[in-house]
Amino acid sequence: MPGTRALRPTRREALQSLGAVGAAFAARCGSGPDYPRPNILFVMTDDQQAQQMSCAGHPILRTPNMDRLANEGVRFENAFCTNSLCAPGRGSVLTGCYSHVHGIRGNSEKRDEIEALDPNLPTFPRLLREAGYRTGLFGKWHIRQDPNDFDEWKVLPGQGVYFDPDFIRNGVRRQERGYATDLTTDFALDFLRRRGDEPFCLVYQHKAPHRPFTPAPRHANLYDDIAWPKPETYGDDYATRPLAREAEDMKFDISLAGDYEDLPKGLGPAAKKDWIFDRFVKDHHRAVYGVDENLGQILEYLDVTGLAEDTLIIYTTDNGYFLGEHGWYDKRFMYEPSLRIPFLIRYPRLPLNGHVEERMVLNVDIAPTILDLAGIDVPERMQGESLAPLLRGSPPDDWRQSIFYAYYDNSWAMKDLPPEARTDPSFRYFTAHRVSPHRGVRTGRYKLIEYYNEDGYWELFDLHQDPNELNNLYSEPGHDDLIAELTRELRRLQGQYQERG
Repeated sequence: MPGTRALRPTRREALQSLGAVGAAFAARCGSGPDYPRPNILFVMTDDQQAQQMSCAGHPILRTPNMDRLANEGVRFENAFCTNSLCAPGRGSVLTGCYSHVHGIRGNSEKRDEIEALDPNLPTFPRLLREAGYRTGLFGKWHIRQDPNDFDEWKVLPGQGVYFDPDFIRNGVRRQERGYATDLTTDFALDFLRRRGDEPFCLVYQHKAPHRPFTPAPRHANLYDDIAWPKPETYGDDYATRPLAREAEDMKFDISLAGDYEDLPKGLGPAAKKDWIFDRFVKDHHRAVYGVDENLGQILEYLDVTGLAEDTLIIYTTDNGYFLGEHGWYDKRFMYEPSLRIPFLIRYPRLPLNGHVEERMVLNVDIAPTILDLAGIDVPERMQGESLAPLLRGSPPDDWRQSIFYAYYDNSWAMKDLPPEARTDPSFRYFTAHRVSPHRGVRTGRYKLIEYYNEDGYWELFDLHQDPNELNNLYSEPGHDDLIAELTRELRRLQGQYQERG
């Protein structure tokens, strides 16, 4: 395996940090009578699938540092995003609110009224900063406004690029030499070295493994000797899901062909599909491997400086991802590969180690959890729930039994159409990926999805009998009572979250 980029703190730094940790015990807070205020390390990747960790059972990819967080903390087996897109997911993490509340419904970066995060909503970095934390943000931001809740920040403009990228540091843009994942880690380590005596909140966010799925050169040949296994739904024919058939631009053999100049000429359709799949899925996993390698540097720094014991670490991604499932790449649909997210929490002052939590959690739970463990009152406007009771091993009896999801990405475009088009029932507008807006409810066993612009088209899946979501049961006889029950729950959740499409 490729070597790691070792970067240890000096002995002097370690001694200084140990002294600072001792002094921090004077600042007691709501984590409990024996806890200092925790430092916060929030780690986010871009477009990582929930199963892309060896601790989650991946058969090939090795992620020893993600595994370490799971082994020394909690891995959430049933963690979900609330709108499977980059910018909306980031807004939900910051504010603890759904997209329709925080203001970012899609990735339409040229439209201020769509991409703008509501400045009146509290964010967890803002509240931590007001409580005396030193806050820093490094890596991918992907929100239209400049970061306002950080003492210092250095972010990629928009999506950014992997090699020799521009970074914007506190408003000043300049090019940096290197690979984006490595650079983001270097900036984060520099922040840690200069943190001072106050507790810190470090938001450490990678571009990887986002398209164009580009690994570091040192990992370019990783997995070359492996025939990558294809997902069971690789050849999905969408027989019971006609709307899924229309998502042509999510088919990787159509959309990704132009990404590869070395795609062999003259391949037949099946061979071309297999060649592109093998390349993109390996590069995607190589990029995740690079993230794990860099995460190891941060964990090592925390260990050597004595900061690990009092640092809460949360590791996740902005949304799930299709890696050949249903013949797709990308996300958006409320299907499991797109809906599920990796989610790890380690805080050594809490009792659970190596625990796998089965209860359903959401990305809107992250902000209230951080604030709760930092002893800061959670604003009523946050829609998520603190996970602190689950992390302490004392989950409440009334923990959620269902989750709500809402995807909007093309619904805003209807506002730009002439009135006659907006009222024509035969007219249908799609963004490039042709995924119609939808909302849905998922329980432990069932999923009901309402495509509310599609003249009564719904999907119903039994996840126990059909975990790959191939058989839409909505129009099959014998499910009327189940559909009525799930529809009531969907409407209840809409009311709870004040969602109106």
